[in-house]
Amino acid sequence: MLEQKRIIITGAGSGIGRATSKLAAGYGAHVVCVDLTDGVEETVTEITQAGGTAIAVQADVSDETSVISFVEKCVSEFGGIDGIYANAGVSGGGKSVTELTVEDWHRTLGVNTIGVFLAVKHTVPHFVKQGGGAIVCTASVAALRANAGGVDYSASKAGVVSIVQTTAYQTYGSGVRINAICPGLIETGMTKPTFDLAREKGKEEKIGQINPTKRFGEPSEIGEMACFLLSDRASYVNGQAVPVDGGLSASHPWVFPRK
Repeated sequence: MLEQKRIIITGAGSGIGRATSKLAAGYGAHVVCVDLTDGVEETVTEITQAGGTAIAVQADVSDETSVISFVEKCVSEFGGIDGIYANAGVSGGGKSVTELTVEDWHRTLGVNTIGVFLAVKHTVPHFVKQGGGAIVCTASVAALRANAGGVDYSASKAGVVSIVQTTAYQTYGSGVRINAICPGLIETGMTKPTFDLAREKGKEEKIGQINPTKRFGEPSEIGEMACFLLSDRASYVNGQAVPVDGGLSASHPWVFPRK
């Protein structure tokens, strides 16, 4: 599906990013795995041991110089770039709207929204010049409806959806495609506290029960959608925010908070 495609994946040190990197390499892509942590080295080791092709880059996706550098590295190491999955993200302040600080907002939007913007800004010129390329961004069901995340997190992911929709039209006729994935509840490092608390209370079976599929998702289930959107098989999919959430965003059930 991605044979010989040259792809950058951010947030590749764990969770959805690691799962997608391994899947993409398994589908034949040459992958630049980017993460702020040294977990990205482990991701690349797993890929190369399985016979895939990948290189690791430790970088801050909210830093423009770093983004320019890893895009250029993809071009220099693999001879070009065909796609990018702007996946790196943080969970946000985890506070109520009255408790959030300006610093919380800067951190959350810096990674989740500005990081996506920079990925788009510095790959689009390559894609336009060569007549095509695919961009995939991780948003969230929290971008679509309330009660799936905090205010700063939800706003940052709504910003991702807007970047995708607006960029799709700003690259009109260029051959560039850009889409967002809106994951539901996925077991990753970001959601670990939720899973740990449920397991401590012996209520693991209730995790994800409010969606009609009645379970939480796996990182690889998001990764499969990302690989599809990065591939030529998704050639007529553009400017979309695609929920992968077991049906959660069809309703977003809400439980009245107990006092």
